[in-house]
Amino acid sequence: MEKRTLGKSNLSASVIGLGCWQLGGDFGPSGVENTQEILQAADSNGITFWDTADVYGAGKSEQAIGDWTQQHLKPRVLASKVGRDGSLYPDGYSAVNVMRSIEASLTRLQVDSLDLVQLHCVPPKELQQDNIWNILEDCRSQGLIKHYGASVETIEEGLLCIDKPGLTSVQIIFNIFRQDAIQQLLPKAKSTDVGIIVRLPLASGLLSGKFGLQANFSENDHRNFNKDGKFFNVGETFSGLPYEKGVQLAETLKSLVPNDIALSQLALRWIIDHPEVTTVIAGSSSAQQVQQNASVASLPPLSKDLHQALFTFYMQDVKQHIRGSI
Repeated sequence: MEKRTLGKSNLSASVIGLGCWQLGGDFGPSGVENTQEILQAADSNGITFWDTADVYGAGKSEQAIGDWTQQHLKPRVLASKVGRDGSLYPDGYSAVNVMRSIEASLTRLQVDSLDLVQLHCVPPKELQQDNIWNILEDCRSQGLIKHYGASVETIEEGLLCIDKPGLTSVQIIFNIFRQDAIQQLLPKAKSTDVGIIVRLPLASGLLSGKFGLQANFSENDHRNFNKDGKFFNVGETFSGLPYEKGVQLAETLKSLVPNDIALSQLALRWIIDHPEVTTVIAGSSSAQQVQQNASVASLPPLSKDLHQALFTFYMQDVKQHIRGSI
């Protein structure tokens, strides 16, 4: 598995990472039922960057990871997030509250210091002020965390963070259905030596090419309750596309996929072809999905012509349908 250094840190991350939201049961029971198999497959396939958050399953994801890593000691980068817990969001970002949340994550993950803590889609007004960044610096000086970054919802929010001198990484939504970061954010990340972590690489599964118009998602799956942005940023679900339009666009996209790979592999390879990207955190509900995702790291880069065709497809067919801020 290819590894890349995360920004100005000394953290070495596999280019295909593991998104661990599903381990908290927030997509239904499959992620929880398959936790052991998923984490074993990640270890077996060289996936060394694991991304979770304190609110995934109200801590269940962190606890599952902590239990596994204590029993299976291997080099890994454990990244979690802080900022969406009810004690913090939207305006409770005091030093006491932030440190208490990070200490709770340390307890569940069963480590003395976290490799990376990321602000978890906190309000832009917090990103603009010094308070939250000073708190993270204090957490680092006290040894609670080794590095810090920010997980953001829009390019504008990413640009608010990227000049912070202590910032290691920015986590963004970036995929074939959300390409705008190429224009400004990725070059800025390169010039400031900030690592890019990509989430939603398959646009909540649309870019797997396996969803039909009649797909049913469980009651507690955000692809059900947040498909129109009712509960949080609409871009976090299907990259902001209306579901029916997303299914249609995925079908159209299949005509551009080379015969020897799957649409999901094309989508992941497209992302890691961008050298500014350190790692792609792909969620998986089975060991088979983990293995298929990991295999993308060994595929050759896509051709320049294919990259151009995918950009043209985005600009002409996709971008105008995205809801919310990009």
